Amino acid sequence: MNNNLNHLNVLTLNVGYAHHEADWNWQTVQSPFARLYLVTEGGAYVKMNNMNIHLTPGHLYLIPAYTTHDCLCTGHFCHYYVHIYEDVDAQQSTMEKYDFPVEVNADKYSETMMKRLCYLYPFLKLPGSNPDSYNNYQTLMSNIQKNSQCSISNNMEAQGLLFIFMAKFFCASHLKNNVDDDRIALTLQYIRQNISKNIDIKQLADMACMSKDYYIRLFKQQLGTTPNSFVTTKKMEKAQLLLITTNNPVNVIASSLGYDDCSYFIRTFKKTTGKTPLQYRAK
Repeated sequence: MNNNLNHLNVLTLNVGYAHHEADWNWQTVQSPFARLYLVTEGGAYVKMNNMNIHLTPGHLYLIPAYTTHDCLCTGHFCHYYVHIYEDVDAQQSTMEKYDFPVEVNADKYSETMMKRLCYLYPFLKLPGSNPDSYNNYQTLMSNIQKNSQCSISNNMEAQGLLFIFMAKFFCASHLKNNVDDDRIALTLQYIRQNISKNIDIKQLADMACMSKDYYIRLFKQQLGTTPNSFVTTKKMEKAQLLLITTNNPVNVIASSLGYDDCSYFIRTFKKTTGKTPLQYRAK
């Protein structure tokens, strides 16, 4: 695993401690940031990727960004939460390159570190647990601004604490799309660095010194999906981020991702997320 942290630019978007009594129940939650939980009392469930994950005390849980999930709580449930945001200006997401375990064991220092993170950022506590109250442009940008206005010492300490928590998940992670073929890896790097452009599959095949048909077959063999599907997925993830972190009109976002036909972009977005861009932004 690459040990270079230069491209891992993360910040604490929200942090706090929550106490629930059968009132942590939310459907089809999805956000452009990762969620980290430390359960201290009781229990709840998160359903995602066809899994029912039982959240129990003494464990840390990680829900990756852009992962649709449901929350279910039928009784007493207390937990620390941290929303981890990867800088939108980063050229390539580091966290998206890895498959992480959902659950790891907490250690005796985990709660102390969570308390310290809450102490450093008391103003980042959520006003409520309903995702609709914070999954929006105003709240997201306000919290990013609050974070950037903190002292450098507080931000350095907070990022260090995040790294310690994340290290527990990185230890048991593995690279997504761990391709064996360097030619495919080269085109993956190109896709990620040029997601704002109109990416042509023939161009990728030429870059890999293959025929288009052979490139598509090898790509699917290595990644389990076609080049077109992979590119579309990455563009739609970027679109979700832009819809929440900017006020840009939909046609501007479509153009910035290489879509000349805004109607086609809207249809593709709805097919991917189940909502139109405006519905997604409003929610």
